[in-house]
Amino acid sequence: MDIKIFTKMLKDKHFTNYEKMKYKYGKDFNDFLKTLDDLYYKELPLCDFEDNNIVFIENHASVNQNTVKLLLQSQDKHYGIKAAEDEIVATSAIESIDFSRDSVRKILKGYAPKDEQESRILGVKNGLEFIADTSNKITKENLYKLYMMTVGDFLDGEDRLAEGNFYRHDTVYVVSDRVEHSGLDCKRVPEFMRSLIEFANNDDDINDLIKAAIIHFYIAFVHPYFDGNGRMARLVHLWFLIQKGYQSALFISFSSRIEKSRKAYYDAFTAVEQNKKYSGKIDVTPFVLYFINNVYNKMTDETTITETLTVYDNAVKDGKITEKETKLWKFVLSFYGTEEFSTKQLEKDFGNAAYATIRGFVLKFEDLGLLSSVKYGPRVKYKIIK
Repeated sequence: MDIKIFTKMLKDKHFTNYEKMKYKYGKDFNDFLKTLDDLYYKELPLCDFEDNNIVFIENHASVNQNTVKLLLQSQDKHYGIKAAEDEIVATSAIESIDFSRDSVRKILKGYAPKDEQESRILGVKNGLEFIADTSNKITKENLYKLYMMTVGDFLDGEDRLAEGNFYRHDTVYVVSDRVEHSGLDCKRVPEFMRSLIEFANNDDDINDLIKAAIIHFYIAFVHPYFDGNGRMARLVHLWFLIQKGYQSALFISFSSRIEKSRKAYYDAFTAVEQNKKYSGKIDVTPFVLYFINNVYNKMTDETTITETLTVYDNAVKDGKITEKETKLWKFVLSFYGTEEFSTKQLEKDFGNAAYATIRGFVLKFEDLGLLSSVKYGPRVKYKIIK
């Protein structure tokens, strides 16, 4: 195939939509697919339902290195409270489940659940704590534990897993106004999930963030459960990154970014399956590109506070920060992230400091260039400087 034509097609904005590509490029499209197959596809140790290896184009897009640095930042807590709040609300919203933020905050503060909704919130919180513990490796048994605590224990009747089963025991469909996707034959689910677990635990040359997206896709593709497959896919995505040392993955809400681009998220799933009609392969490149463009490479735009953290570290080295102020700062980072808060709100949420201490803290940290303030009439709110 002419290299200029191939390069033009590879750079086309509709590259991941084979229907449009075929219409636009006509007879060159088949040569394009053959060249991809011969030279560009990387086979994965995961199969489609006809036992063909799933593939992706490894070098078509790259993850911003600032995102990698951000996710590798060390943390001294299991997860950020604000990020956990956003994650719980967003991962449920993606599935059109509306969790009250007030209820989520109560549960994250340690209050006992008062109703079924708050029990479900507690389940997701427990799930985040479970995957944050790096001693909990990705195994069949631990997948089952994670599923039951976050989804399975709250299901009724035919949606529940049969006793003694790690995965579903019958057919499942993803349905909207039409059947979007049929899950794998239930008899083959254990075999396919075993391959996925091995893939997650084996070392290879695939970029960790891209591999996490592939794992995410494959859980949704196989559909190992009657319900909660999307939620599990998003949790295992985070779990894999935590296992690989990306400690800050639980201080940034992945699901919030997915929820903001929900249509593109589902379109990426659809593109993978629609493209198979033309290529004969499950090529996960559209899903990988979705994550690179809509999730990973957006993180540094929205959340980077690296310079602020450097200012803080220097202030600590210079002896300018007291032990109490250190606790308050870490609480603000974890509980509010980059959102605004008032001194009264911080006093109430922190719960272990007098108002005078809180007031002194915010004024001092504003002087240090770590916090900024905004006046709303007589009220003042503060936020971490990005």
